[in-house]
Amino acid sequence: MSLLKKIAGETAIYGLSNVFARLLNYALVPLHTRVFPRDDYGQLGYLFAYTGILMVILTYGFETAYFRFSQKQENKSSTFSTAFISLAASALVFTSILMFFAPAVAEWIQLPGKKNYIYLIGGILLFDVLSVIPFAQLRLESKATKYAGIKILNILVNVILNTALLWIIPFGFSILPENAAEIKGLDIGLILMANLAASLITFFVLMPSVFKQNLKFDAQLWKKMWSYAWPLLLVGIAAMINEVLDRILLKFLLEGDQEYVDGQIGIYNACYKLAILMTLFTQAYRMAVEPFFFRAAEEKNAKTQYAKLMNYFVAGGALIFLGVMFFIDLFKYLIPNPDYWEGLKVVPILLLANFLLGIYYNLSVWYKLTDKTIFAAIISIAGAGLTVIANLILIPKIGYMGSAWATLGAYALMTLLSYFLGRKHYRVPYNLNSIFITVLIAAAFFALDLFVFSKIENISLLYGLRILLLFVLGGWIFVQFRKEIEVK
Repeated sequence: MSLLKKIAGETAIYGLSNVFARLLNYALVPLHTRVFPRDDYGQLGYLFAYTGILMVILTYGFETAYFRFSQKQENKSSTFSTAFISLAASALVFTSILMFFAPAVAEWIQLPGKKNYIYLIGGILLFDVLSVIPFAQLRLESKATKYAGIKILNILVNVILNTALLWIIPFGFSILPENAAEIKGLDIGLILMANLAASLITFFVLMPSVFKQNLKFDAQLWKKMWSYAWPLLLVGIAAMINEVLDRILLKFLLEGDQEYVDGQIGIYNACYKLAILMTLFTQAYRMAVEPFFFRAAEEKNAKTQYAKLMNYFVAGGALIFLGVMFFIDLFKYLIPNPDYWEGLKVVPILLLANFLLGIYYNLSVWYKLTDKTIFAAIISIAGAGLTVIANLILIPKIGYMGSAWATLGAYALMTLLSYFLGRKHYRVPYNLNSIFITVLIAAAFFALDLFVFSKIENISLLYGLRILLLFVLGGWIFVQFRKEIEVK
C-alpha cells in the first residue's frame, strides 16, 4: 500500500469521524444562540478556554510520551499502566482541590456565584483525562475505526442531551425555544452537564481496555517518560495559549460593560468555528500522522516519507482554504443569526493560521524523533509570547480582529523556527519548490477572487469561475501526486 493511501485512509477515518462529530456539535450552535443571548454564549466560550488550558496541564505531554516509549518497551503494558496511573492520580488530586475551592475560583474568573460551573468543569476534566491514554492506545494500534466510533458516541450523547435539556423539555412545557432561557435554572450550566455526561459515558466505554492491563506503576519508567514529556507540557500550554487565551484576554482588555464584552467574545467564538474545515483536516491529519512518525522512524527512507507527507498536507490545506473562502457566503448560514456575521472578516485569517499550524505539526517530527523536545518548548513559548504581546497591543485597538492576527503571527513564527532548527538537527528533504508553487497558486487565485471575481453580480458565473479555479488547483496537485512512487 502506498504511503499516500495509508495516511489518507487513516486520515479519512479520523477526519470523517471528526467531521461528523464536529458537524453534530456545530448543530448545537443555532440552538445555543437561539436559547441564550450573545453574552451567555460568550461566557461559554470563556469557560471552555480555561478548560482547554487545564486539560493540557493535567495530561502534561504523557500522550506523546506513551507513543514514544511504547516503541522502546518490550512490555507495552508497563508503559500504558504507568502513564494511566500517573494521569489518574494527578487528575484526582487537582479536581478535588478545584471543587473544594469552587466558590473562590468562580470569583477569580469573574463569574461570581457560579460555583456550579466549576464543579461541572472539574468532572469533565477528570473523566477526559482518564480517557487520554486508552484513546492513545487505540491510535497506536491503528484502531482508527474504534477510536472514531467512541468519539462519535461522545458527541451523540452530548448533542442528544443538549437538545433534550434546552429544547425538547422546554417545548414539552409549551415554551418556545427562543424563550427557553426565561425558565428558572436554565443556563449554560445545562450545556456543561451534557458535556459531563458524555465524558462519563466515554470513560466507561474505554474502561475494558484499562482492566485488561496489569496495572503496575514503574517509577523508573515514569522518570524517563517525564524527562521526555515535560517540555511537551510547555508545548501544550503554549499551544492552548495560542488557541484559546484570546477569549480570556478579550474578557479583560475590551472596553465596555459586561454584556458588550461577552457579546464580542460570542461573535468571535461563533465565527472562529467557520474555520472548522481546516481545523478538522489539521486535527485528523495529526492523529493519523503522529503515530506514523514513530512507526516509520527506523525505515531507511523515513525522511523521504516525511517529506512526501508535507506535500500531501499542503495540497489538502490549499484546497480547503480556497473552498471555504470561495463559498463563505454559503458557509456563513451555519450561523443562522445575522448578528454574528460582522465577525466573518476573521475567517480567512484563522484559516491561514490553522494551515500554518498543520505545517508546524509536520515539521515537529525532528524534535520528537531526536528526543530534543526542549526545542519544542522553546518554539512554543516563543509563539505563546507573541500571542500574548500581540493580543495586549491589538485588542484595545481593533478588538477580536487583533486576536485573529495574533494567532496567525504566532503560528507563522513557530513554523519558521521549527523549519530552520529542523534543518540543523534532523534535516528532512522537503520539496520546497512544489510546496511554494502550490501555495502561490492558491494565493493568486484567492487574490483574483477577492479583487476581481467578487465584483461579478451574476451568481452563476461567479460560482462557476470559482469552481474552475478549484479544478485548476486540483489539476496541479494531481500532476504532482501522479509522479509519486508507491512505498511498499
